[in-house]
Amino acid sequence: MLNRLRESLSLAMRPVAKGVASTGITPNQITIIGFLVSLVAGYFFFISLQFWGGLLILLTGFFDILDGAVAKASGKVSRWGGVLDSTLDRYSDLAIIGAIILGGLCDPLWGILAMIGSVMVSYVRARSELEGVKMAGVGFMERAERLILLTVAALLGYTWAGIILLALLTNFTVLQRLYHAQKGLGSPSPPAQ
Repeated sequence: MLNRLRESLSLAMRPVAKGVASTGITPNQITIIGFLVSLVAGYFFFISLQFWGGLLILLTGFFDILDGAVAKASGKVSRWGGVLDSTLDRYSDLAIIGAIILGGLCDPLWGILAMIGSVMVSYVRARSELEGVKMAGVGFMERAERLILLTVAALLGYTWAGIILLALLTNFTVLQRLYHAQKGLGSPSPPAQ
């Protein structure tokens, strides 16, 4: 849902992206910096500094938009960059939620369900798109929504509630995406005999 807003933000950031690109910093370096910021966010959650963890999640989201904008501005869009970005996004998500669990800021069961849902939202999209089904904008909890939900919950001091919502809504999004994929692929064919 917020991916449409992300495209608008990416356009608005074009002047910043051109400036960053002119320094010689590559999109992949920005991706790695964003990942490192997410690890620091996780550390803040681990030591129960929810507010600061939430602020750093916002910064992680900024780097997530900036790397793509710089790739376009510098003409360095690459398939490898896309793979690296997606991979580090999953590690970031799991590191942050894992740190929230280890920091005692949520019930471990809800935390595990949130981790599973977050990964499966991305997996179902990747697998469905491999089969030719467009999945952009399908479901409530794409990555931007997940980051905003956790940020708001942390800034308000209700990280535990954010994790419960994340667990419920990400797994619901998986069901939405599976339904969309099934419609896009048609009825299953009978097994060969």
